[in-house]
Amino acid sequence: MSEKSTIAPRKVLRHSVRGQILDALRAALVDGELAPGEIYSGPALGERFGVSATPVREAMQQLALEGAVECLPNRGFRVLTRTPRALAELAEVRALLEVPVMLRLARTLPASVWDSLRPAAAATADAAVVGDLPGYADADRAFHRAVLSLAGNEQLLQVAEDLHRRSQWPLPGAPRVRRADLVADAAEHVALLEALVAGDLAVVESLVREHFAGAAV
Repeated sequence: MSEKSTIAPRKVLRHSVRGQILDALRAALVDGELAPGEIYSGPALGERFGVSATPVREAMQQLALEGAVECLPNRGFRVLTRTPRALAELAEVRALLEVPVMLRLARTLPASVWDSLRPAAAATADAAVVGDLPGYADADRAFHRAVLSLAGNEQLLQVAEDLHRRSQWPLPGAPRVRRADLVADAAEHVALLEALVAGDLAVVESLVREHFAGAAV
């Protein structure tokens, strides 16, 4: 059984333990601390986080439902290995789902609505400039969720969130995403809002399609 020594021994508060562990494990997946193909035990991870194995196992079971890990009876949890094709397929499905919605919203909503999303775009830029990959992943999902929420379709939000989260898990052996890539990705959010506020639909469509084609995380 392999345990990655690079996983930071984060301590968590006792309230909402399962939720905090789930958040920490999701961040570790995005950051590559939980490596594809590696097996991790509940007790060992619980010791690292300063909690019992129970909330770790509960969180890992949720990650299994999300397609991040598989449960190995009496052994622990293996982080699933992704392929470039799988990530490309996720990007394609996300584009098929989100691009038409964004373009429809761009044609119908006033500039004031788009202007109100500037703090969400700024949050991605703040995380990018310091190279905070897990923080950027959270802010990136929050930005896209804020845009899609304007459609008023809860099922759309749930499906898009799941696809987005899955697309943020790194490939095995892939180099860490550079800060410059995060900054460029965040800049696309800002540029998109500027085009939406200006009502420039041609630029909006170009930026949205390019953003999905080259998203950093």
